Amino acid sequence: MDLGLGFDLQLLIRDAAKVLLAFLLALPIGWERGKGRDSVGFRTLPIVSMAACGFAIIVELEASMSAEARARVLQGVVTGIGFIGGGAIVKSGRDVRGLVTAASIWNAGAIGAAVGFGRGNIAVALCLLNLLSLWILGFLGPNGKEGRGGDNAGRNG
Repeated sequence: MDLGLGFDLQLLIRDAAKVLLAFLLALPIGWERGKGRDSVGFRTLPIVSMAACGFAIIVELEASMSAEARARVLQGVVTGIGFIGGGAIVKSGRDVRGLVTAASIWNAGAIGAAVGFGRGNIAVALCLLNLLSLWILGFLGPNGKEGRGGDNAGRNG
């Protein structure tokens, strides 16, 4: 159904559902990362996931793009997400904080891209494994806990 505004209502609903799924899958990871006072996760991770999903949808729907052109777009998205994640890493002396959050940001992008490319099974698996890593593996570290904000201080993790 064309609304005369350059978009199709059925396509809009389908794409909005994908973006919403990307948001919902990244939200619990963002919530977990967002517990610290200086955290970036609660809002950042779902937005990164939605944006990656949006880029994947655009690339997937653009029939005139070659496989190489699609790969370059995806490379740019991955690089951009890495840049955002790099901003979450803080080094102070021997202490390194934010690596777990940076990795979770990168994973949120992968979740969004997977949803955008119609691979919801991969997106759900990435979400669950990220959450399990944050919840369970944090207790298995030295002293049974991680540093402030959920990121290891001085342990590169």
